[in-house]
Order: sequence, then structure tokens, then C-alpha cells
Amino acid sequence: MKQTALHDRHLALNAKMIEYAGFHMPVSYTGISEEHLAVRTGMGIFDVSHMGEFLVDGKDALKFVNHIVTNIIPLDTSKVTYALFCDELGFVVDDLLVYVIKPEQVLLVVNAGNIDKDFEWVKKQSQGFDVSLRNVSESYGQVAIQGPLVQEHIHEIMGVEGKDLKFMTYKVVPFMDGYVILSRTGYTGEDGFEIYGEPKYVSEVWDRAVTLGVVPCGLGARDTLRFEANLPLYGHEISETINPVEAGLNFAVKFEKENFIGKDALLKYKENPLRKVVGIELLERNIPRAGYKVFFSDLEIGEITTGYLLPSNPTPIACALVDIKYAELGTELLVQIRNNKVQARVRNRKFYTKNYKK
Repeated sequence: MKQTALHDRHLALNAKMIEYAGFHMPVSYTGISEEHLAVRTGMGIFDVSHMGEFLVDGKDALKFVNHIVTNIIPLDTSKVTYALFCDELGFVVDDLLVYVIKPEQVLLVVNAGNIDKDFEWVKKQSQGFDVSLRNVSESYGQVAIQGPLVQEHIHEIMGVEGKDLKFMTYKVVPFMDGYVILSRTGYTGEDGFEIYGEPKYVSEVWDRAVTLGVVPCGLGARDTLRFEANLPLYGHEISETINPVEAGLNFAVKFEKENFIGKDALLKYKENPLRKVVGIELLERNIPRAGYKVFFSDLEIGEITTGYLLPSNPTPIACALVDIKYAELGTELLVQIRNNKVQARVRNRKFYTKNYKK
């Protein structure tokens, strides 16, 4: 298994470690509930150095990236854009963040479990474009510091202010004897910052943050937080068998673009959608896990993509991909949990009000 630059620090903190996307990663330190609430009420820090980073260089860098992603990527070296790679059928190869470093250089940040697959896919699409591609994932580390108190303490950690950054923007800032990327994108529903840079810089950021009292958080809390904030996870709400229209990600699919891979298929699907990711609440106390089947009476109509009994919510909630005929709010459903069918109801996916600095 691969290790991030912070691996020894996780072990020193007695983190519970698991294999995730080929990395030995912390799932929790003191407990998922405690870490979840620390981010909601104070500050938490996550090691996300397992994420993948690709650099696209060349005269056609921006043109090429706009060809392979669903969103519009403007020539704006302060903006971060959420987008998706889709195949010709409109299914999701991956979701990603796009940073335009300069007109002829674009940084793509992809999911850890998809690094090798994504890089081969991007290379395959690059034929005919004047670009060169580099997988620089092993040269970058990344931490995410999240929570309502982060803005007032980021200067103590980084030596620079972050108040000038709005949600989904970034800047390159001096740090130690070099530079790092400081961005404000988040994956928890809270305000916060991400720091990308050489592993030695990221390790120093981690040490400063933990010394200041920022709570180390693992992948467990990262998942409960992103789910509560209604943010998708690849392999759950989006995948190679789920398209962004079904997932409710139309905001990241710009059909007004001249073209992007999967556009025709998605336009056609949008006219006659068959499935939809919906919110579900159980009507009794139980936990709806990913993969559990969803029924309308005796008819199987979908399955849970993510589900939890969250520390901040007494009602068990989930997202489920269901037949669109049963996606209307208030529809009574059943979730198969072991040998029982538990009563549930379709609800909206606003499980939590996000606290971004826009």
C-alpha cells in the first residue's frame, strides 16, 4: 500500500488505519462522530494527499480541457471549477476540480481511486491537441482544513490571510522556502481551505495546524460530512453506470458549450430521464447502507447510494438512485435492511445548509 507524507503522524496519533484507493489512510482518530462535530463547530484537518493531480501543458491546454470536461473552464487564474469527465454515453468517468494556472497550463485534481484510469483516459482523448500531460500525483501533498473557525486562524497556520478568497477560488502563496496553492473549495459543507504543495510543505502545515488545536479527522468523518452536505462521491452518487443528469449535477454540465465528450448522449437522456438520485428518510431507527435495495410495495425500484445515521441528525437519511416514476417528494418506499423491509419516504436532499464564503 502507498503512504502519504503524513503517514507517520497518523500512526503517532493512534489513528485507525484502513486501505483506501491503494493507500494506507486514517479512517478516524478519536471517533467519526467527534471529528464530524469538530468540523461543524470548530476546525478539522484532513490528509487528502492521496488525491490525484495532472498537469496539462501546451498551446491547446484550455481548449483540450474544455473538450474533456462538462463544465465551462474560463481563462481565470483565480477560479476553481467543479466538472466531470464523461464517456460518449454520458456516464461519469470521474468528477474533478480544475485550476487554470496560466493560459497554457491547467491542473486537474481527480479522485484517488481513479488516478491511473483517469490518466489513461485523458491521454487517449488528447490525440489531435497540442498538449503534453503529466501525472504529478506523487509530487503533491494536500491537506484540507475545514470548519467555521478556520478563516480567523488561517494566518497563524499559513502566514498569509485567506479572507480575500471567495468560495471556489485560489491563489499561489509563499510558504517556507517555496510556494503552495491555497484554495477555498471544501468537501464538507463548511468554510475552509485546501493547501497543495510539496510533501514537506504539507507536513509543516499539518504540524502547525495540529499544534494550534485543529482536530485531525479521518476518511470516516470526511464521508459523513460530504454526504450531509449533499456532495457526491464517485462510486456512489456518480459512476461509470450513473450519469450527471441522474445525479442532479446539471449545474456542472453546460449544454451551451459547443461540444464536450458525452454531450449528445446527455442531451438525449435529459429529454427522457429514467432514474434520479433522491433523498430518503427512514421512518424508524435503522441505518440504510449503500447497496441496500429500495422497493415500492413489492417492486424493486432502486438502491441506496449512501446512507447514515448522522451524529447531528436523529433521523436516518440516505441518497438513493431510483426509477424516476417513484422520485416525487413524499413517495412512500421500503428499504431492504437484512431480512426486513423498513418504511421510508422520499425527501429533499438538503440535509444541511452549507456555510461557504461566497
